[in-house]
Amino acid sequence: MADLDVTRADAVLIGGGIASATLAALLSELEPGWRIVVLEKLDGLGLESSDGWNNAGTGHSALCELNYTPQDVDGSVSPAKAISINEQFQVSRQFWSHLVENDRIGDPGTFIHSVPHMSFVHGMENEDYLRRRHEALVSNPLFDRMEFTTDHARLAEWAPLVTEDRPVTETIAATNSPDGTDVDFGALTRQLLNFAGRVGTTVATGQEVIDLRRLGSDWGVMARSVADGSISVVRAPRVFVGAGGNALPLLQKSGIEEIRGFGGFPISGQWLRCTDPEVIARHDAKVYGKAAVGAPPMSVPHLDTRYIGGQRALMFGPYAGWSPKFLKTGSYTDLFASIKPSNLTQMLAVAPPNLDLMVYLVSQLAASGKQRFEALQEYMPSARREDWETVTAGQRVQVIAPDATKHGVLQFGTQLITAADGSIGGMLGASPGASTATSIMLTVLERMFPEHIDGWGPKIAQLVPSVGTRLSDDPEVAHRTLERTAASLGLEHA
Repeated sequence: MADLDVTRADAVLIGGGIASATLAALLSELEPGWRIVVLEKLDGLGLESSDGWNNAGTGHSALCELNYTPQDVDGSVSPAKAISINEQFQVSRQFWSHLVENDRIGDPGTFIHSVPHMSFVHGMENEDYLRRRHEALVSNPLFDRMEFTTDHARLAEWAPLVTEDRPVTETIAATNSPDGTDVDFGALTRQLLNFAGRVGTTVATGQEVIDLRRLGSDWGVMARSVADGSISVVRAPRVFVGAGGNALPLLQKSGIEEIRGFGGFPISGQWLRCTDPEVIARHDAKVYGKAAVGAPPMSVPHLDTRYIGGQRALMFGPYAGWSPKFLKTGSYTDLFASIKPSNLTQMLAVAPPNLDLMVYLVSQLAASGKQRFEALQEYMPSARREDWETVTAGQRVQVIAPDATKHGVLQFGTQLITAADGSIGGMLGASPGASTATSIMLTVLERMFPEHIDGWGPKIAQLVPSVGTRLSDDPEVAHRTLERTAASLGLEHA
């Protein structure tokens, strides 16, 4: 990676994950003459939340994640959030397709694969819910290839490990979406930043940002070399903080009014990872279930096929845990250092309404290895303990946002924070940030570069043809877009 010898830039992006990588790639297309600097604390790129083993959900497109289709009190199922997330994922697919088609990045098989997305539930009440969810979604052109079944034999065709050794009398229901994908966001991050680096972006690893200060009309970004402790300052009129869990402390250092009242609650986790190649080869799907009462969305159990570093893998989980760290490589003082007079009320206010979450976390921390394995057997009855090992997942910092009536509310999505003058912004929160990063970064461009956005419009329309529209509103365009991106990215789409 490049040495940090740049003292002046057009923009500084903090963090070497998928958020900064996507923004760097967009700016490289829109303004190839700009000087962009990316600063990453670790000695490699995409190693924290974007890494395949750390990321709690890859290829999020709401095809199988049940928390995006809540059930109302009257029993109806609302598809709005699922459709919105899928629309955003299609924006990402279009941008990646453009980059592949124009030789900006290499073989898409290094970061994306076709993997069916399935939802799976037990019991008559859950069967009824899943049936109504399917009915609510299947009329939408982004979901119209989704199938529903309550038949064990049909489920066995989709995911044999889910039905093997399962009583045929058990009431089950499942949906299957062949348009699902698995994305190795760590590999994609490195491809995007490699492209940006070829255009002229300076990508500097081993550089820990320790302070952000106003310097007239610029920001001064102070970074310390992890290798030798030397200090460098980069001046730029625009700064984006895409540092995962560390985005909150860095935005607090900036002193902008917009971050006042925001806090964060870290959640860690673990996976069970299969070690038997024969078992791994027999499962080809992401099978998502329903979250336990009080569980955060990132803890929805799933039996998950992934491709990480070019190798096919099978994992189950995640099992929620807790650590005060804001990053997997962070400090045990992270949470306590983030508590400020401006967010103390909000931090304290979220505890009473979220007692079910606290109870859930305590139960997860107290769970034995036997209990965790039994959770796997609900999805894979034939699982053998000797075929699975425990690995540590990444950290997530759930957003605690100020609220006029409740003083503070715990959120389970992503939130974009930008200063009123657009000079600095950052992304807080977790899922589904990686999958929707392109859509989020297009919003960053609107908020942080308003003087350029009109001039960039025609080029953005080339990068993402559906920008400013909804694919759901035009089935013909939706199907054509799915087919085109599938062809460009080497995905299956009959």
